[in-house]
This record gives sequence, C-alpha cells and structure tokens, in this order.
Amino acid sequence: MSDTDVIFRKAGGEFMPTTWGELNWKITGDGTPGAEMTFGTCRINPGERNQLHSHPDCEEILYVVSGDCEHKLGDALYRLEAGDAIRIPRNVRHWARALGTEPLFALIMFSSGARTAVNHEGEGAA
Repeated sequence: MSDTDVIFRKAGGEFMPTTWGELNWKITGDGTPGAEMTFGTCRINPGERNQLHSHPDCEEILYVVSGDCEHKLGDALYRLEAGDAIRIPRNVRHWARALGTEPLFALIMFSSGARTAVNHEGEGAA
C-alpha cells in the first residue's frame, strides 16, 4: 500500500464549489479504489442552505465542526451546533442551513463508496 492509497492531504480531494458553499470529497469509491465509504467536508455560507436532497443508496452522518445550523430531516427541523452529529437514513429528504454570521463547517460520511444524491429542487449540486 502506498501513501496515496491511505493518506488524504488537506489540499487534496475533489473540490466542488456550489451556490451555497463548497463540498470537498476526500475519499470516494471512484477516487479511492476499494473504498467502501465516502468521506468529505461541507461548508455552507452564512444564511445559505443546500438543496433538498436524498441518498437512495446509503445513509449519511453529518458532524458539525464549527458554526450552527438547522437541519431539515423529513418533516422535522433540528438545530445543531459544533460537536453535534445527525444520522440521515437512506432515502430521507434533507437539507442544512447555516445560522448566524459564520459558515457551517461539517464532516460528512456515507455508508457507501458510491454515494448518489437525488436533488428534489431542480438545479444545483446536493
């Protein structure tokens, strides 16, 4: 095993700018052969939210590193702050909105290396 198979550096990953912030996929099934999970980071700008979306092929865990957010999960709305985590079951529609004046920064993990996101609002990345 080489370092590039097991070490994923700060500057690395697949950066995906969005209208609401940025995703950075560090470990995916496509980019890391044999990976059975997906791991990345998510930044949501103050007052912004990602689109309502779901994942038909995996569950998601979101861990808030900094900032505060409200997270819509199905019909419920939860408030999260640094140190909180939320489990998002497969096929449940959800979004997160950054509250306050600082961005939300979160770690996101999926139970599959091949994560699919279904956007339920039209244009833009989920």
